[in-house]
Amino acid sequence: MFFENRQEAGKKLAGELFKYRSENPYVLAMPRGGVPIGFEVAEVLHAPLSVIVVRKIGLSGNREFGIGAIAEGGVKVLDQTTIEVLAIDEEEIKDTLQLEEEELKRRVKTYRGKKPLPDLTGRTAVLVDDGMATGITAKAAIESVKKLNPQKIVLAIPVCALDTVEGFKKMADEVICLAAPAEFMAVGLWYKNFAQISDEEVVDLLKKAENFKRV
Repeated sequence: MFFENRQEAGKKLAGELFKYRSENPYVLAMPRGGVPIGFEVAEVLHAPLSVIVVRKIGLSGNREFGIGAIAEGGVKVLDQTTIEVLAIDEEEIKDTLQLEEEELKRRVKTYRGKKPLPDLTGRTAVLVDDGMATGITAKAAIESVKKLNPQKIVLAIPVCALDTVEGFKKMADEVICLAAPAEFMAVGLWYKNFAQISDEEVVDLLKKAENFKRV
């Protein structure tokens, strides 16, 4: 399955999530790419939309190769097996963590300002992104969402690697993935248009989504 863009993927994902409309859902998107997805989902569910800011911890020579991730609420997830196999220096990890923590704080301030994360007590948290390869950032995001005390966590992704999605069935109450190819390669390969999302676009979508909130 290929998607024209994130908007189309979000609409298709929303169709699978419609059953949660009666469960007082709250949509949480992982920026930046997950926000256009979350916008479409929140509109269909008549649900509020916010972000869970997550940052991948990559190698100094290859930032896209994730050895861990951090998320709001002081969450840190490290792939100890990969770190040990590659004999990655602790100082390198420490330096990278510091940089990513600063960027996480910047993004939280940019996207939400002084607004805190929502209290999800008694609500269904719908956590979305535009795709998952290893899923390391989603693991951190789920741990962050758990601290908000939701009644249920639904992880919803348009496309993800087959072995990755299977592992998340133990972490979330439900996992919805529209396409889970065995040969995954990269998220962007499953979109015809996978243009980078800017901070300005994220803020604009979050502002527009304020009209979706139910009384």
